Amino acid sequence: MSGNDTGSPSSHRPRRAFLADMGLGFTGLALGAMLQRDGHGRDDPHLQAHRRPDGRPHLVPRAKNVIWIFLSGGYSQMETWDPKPALNRYADKTYDETEYPNPLKDPLFDLRSRAVVGGTRPHAKIFPMQVGFRRYGELGIGITDWWPELASCVDDMAFVRSMYTTDNDHNAEFQMHHGRHKLDPPEPVLGSWIHYGLGTANENLPSFVFLGKYKDTRVRWNFDANYLGPAHSGVELSLDPGNPLPFGTRSRGVLAAEQRNQFDFINRLNRITAVEYPEDADVRARIRSYELAYRMQRSVPEAVKLSGETPSTQKLYGIDNKTTAVYGRRLLAARRLAERGVRYSLVYLSDYGEWDSHTKLKTLHARSCARVDKPIAGLLKDLKQRGLWDDTLVVCCTEFGRTPGLEVRNSTEKFTGRDHHPHGFTVWLAGAGIKRGVIHGRTDELGFHAVENPHYVTDLHATVLHLLGLDPHRLDIPGRKRLDIDYGRPIHEILA
Repeated sequence: MSGNDTGSPSSHRPRRAFLADMGLGFTGLALGAMLQRDGHGRDDPHLQAHRRPDGRPHLVPRAKNVIWIFLSGGYSQMETWDPKPALNRYADKTYDETEYPNPLKDPLFDLRSRAVVGGTRPHAKIFPMQVGFRRYGELGIGITDWWPELASCVDDMAFVRSMYTTDNDHNAEFQMHHGRHKLDPPEPVLGSWIHYGLGTANENLPSFVFLGKYKDTRVRWNFDANYLGPAHSGVELSLDPGNPLPFGTRSRGVLAAEQRNQFDFINRLNRITAVEYPEDADVRARIRSYELAYRMQRSVPEAVKLSGETPSTQKLYGIDNKTTAVYGRRLLAARRLAERGVRYSLVYLSDYGEWDSHTKLKTLHARSCARVDKPIAGLLKDLKQRGLWDDTLVVCCTEFGRTPGLEVRNSTEKFTGRDHHPHGFTVWLAGAGIKRGVIHGRTDELGFHAVENPHYVTDLHATVLHLLGLDPHRLDIPGRKRLDIDYGRPIHEILA
């Protein structure tokens, strides 16, 4: 192409921009590769044109931070926090052989069913409870025998026994975090909305963190900011004080001063680009991201260094016991992060799909409960003794419950568990702004449908946002307006 060809892209561009592009070509390629590797793509154009929140709450906040405990795979509501003695009374009978209406014929079944795989799976005869239960606390709240430690905390907890999702497969896990069915376009997850609306409370730590098996790529949807942009995604942390940030440790042989020079050089390149392209707001976000990454290298190791905790505190979380140690460390780290201003910690207290007990439910649920019971109770007790109760909201949930009936796939395979069940299950909350020792909502006598005060998952989201002082309607972005159900409604009945 000739130099005087008017079709040349350079003929329509400012001279300084053209020279800058030529002079920074190879370093620009390197920077671009780094940004691409780290996920710093362009923000959604609707977001760029939108006036972003200023970090001030819309309402008077009741909570400062959230610890969201997730048990992946779908625990059984009947064998945890909504025991149903009728299952024992009608064991081995069909739904039609009980005194209750057949829940499969209830209009609620079709209303809340939106199958992705497998359609409606067959339900066999009623499967009795696999564990006993007792009633605890002033209200006599039923808790199964697999939760001896948490049972002592029921007077501080609010149980919502009428939660439902609509996905019959494990995509309901992602629905639990961003509020959308798999067949619909996804939304940003709850932690990302919190970060977007309130920003950070500690310039040296991320506002939204994920604690779990960070190498399991299946959970990434649970801390994805989607169209809000990667600046609002969750930051994965490990509990290795020597390398708590994946890809965030200085290379061997690189001095701190050398790394600081590298960050300064990247920032100079970004600032040159900002001069040449002042309309590119994404550049400023990149500068902030790399500055935060540098500061986190100093602050995160201290935040997750659990050795500074007293032996009694570590014992409270079960860190002294190999059965509970892994999950105890995660919750203790979450408490330390909350103390230091991290607004939202998503804590996986399970392997991916761990609670998915299609068979051997008694064995598998007993094992999983034993791994998390003491750590969760330890967290609640620790928040109280440290004066963090009125600042920290704790949420514990899963993606769906389990069927009252025994799972059946074919006549030759023997199952001893329950199938996926999005129609009604239990979650609980405790801490900042939450009533103590209450039950809200109800499933039917067999634990099938949420029949009293039913709540779709975004009601849980709206409750969390409300306690943090955020109105989801005021977080709307032009061109990205959400469905009415995505906003949810705060569950005022459980608010103090």
